[in-house]
Amino acid sequence: MLKLEQLTMTYKTGDQALKSVTLEVPAGQVLALIGPSGAGKSTLIRCVNRLVNPTSGKVFLGDVELTALKPSGLRRERRRMGMIFQEYALVERLTVMENVLSGRLGYVGFWRSFLRKFPQSDVDEAFRLLDRVGLLHMADKRADELSGGQRQRVGIARALIQDPALLLVDEPTASLDPKTSRQIMRLICELCEERDLAAIINIHDVALAQMFVTRVVGLTAGAIAFDGTPEELTPDVLTTIYGEEDWAETIEEVDEDDEDGDGA
Repeated sequence: MLKLEQLTMTYKTGDQALKSVTLEVPAGQVLALIGPSGAGKSTLIRCVNRLVNPTSGKVFLGDVELTALKPSGLRRERRRMGMIFQEYALVERLTVMENVLSGRLGYVGFWRSFLRKFPQSDVDEAFRLLDRVGLLHMADKRADELSGGQRQRVGIARALIQDPALLLVDEPTASLDPKTSRQIMRLICELCEERDLAAIINIHDVALAQMFVTRVVGLTAGAIAFDGTPEELTPDVLTTIYGEEDWAETIEEVDEDDEDGDGA
């Protein structure tokens, strides 16, 4: 379980990115984090993994208070947090397999990682994950030969090979077409259910969030403006989160195309 208690982030300029945010994300739950640009969504994720240090408040992953850890303890706990990035963050010249195995760098010694000599158990798990995300046949391809959807699947496998307790997902579909976006969201949610993983997905596409997650949290000016089910995201609620707009089309359900293509 992830737990945030009164999490606040104030920059040196005096701007408050987060204002006393308190929430819990139990194991197995996928939470979509929505809100306008500048609402604090990315800052929240960066405070959880301590890429930035909050001004006040506490973050717990299970029984461990992440906000109290020194660098050595933080490095250890970061292995329990898998990151999935909007721009994939792959090493273009490395193969798909090598990119997935890079998720184990926190577990192997410097020289083994430098020489890319990973334990056979890690290699076996990488093959299993590539099979699960539909890329087993591309294990030896370079990352720069892949489509956007395929790159995101590699990023998902790389995060999962860490054996995390939590997934932090930053705009995973922003660079993808609508069909591939649905496939990637479905895959993330299925994997979280299979592995009993908590996840926070920072996402701008409200309709896509409604389609797949069970809980939505809306941020406005760094504070929680909504916390509920996708069905509760009425036009009035969206107006509270984003401001005045005709929201009827935004929350209208989109027909799903469930077929996975090779280009995804």
